[in-house]
Amino acid sequence: MEIFMFIAYAVVGVLLALTLTASATFTLQRNDQIVANMQKVQVPDSWLPRLATLKAAGAIGLVAGLWVPPLGVAAAIGVTLYFVGAVVAHLRVKDYELAPAAVLTLVAAAALALRILA
Repeated sequence: MEIFMFIAYAVVGVLLALTLTASATFTLQRNDQIVANMQKVQVPDSWLPRLATLKAAGAIGLVAGLWVPPLGVAAAIGVTLYFVGAVVAHLRVKDYELAPAAVLTLVAAAALALRILA
């Protein structure tokens, strides 16, 4: 059973890491859509490099978690909290276009559960 959980974590964790890597890259490049979304939820422009760094660290941690389980757990917790914060930021400004952040919150929580169970 543990091998199936590990395989599931590997798939979910790597796909989430790829998504985080792309998002971090777009954030650092100040992609128009990312910047517009951040402005909509009143995130200061000065936070973009820090937020991109957090996404990149999460991606690295999720992949490293394939070999170092506690690191995978810590990364999944961090990514889950990051996207919970994103959902809260959307709700705070009454922006209900939060499906991407909500879905990524659930995917990160799934990665956490799978890494713990593997």
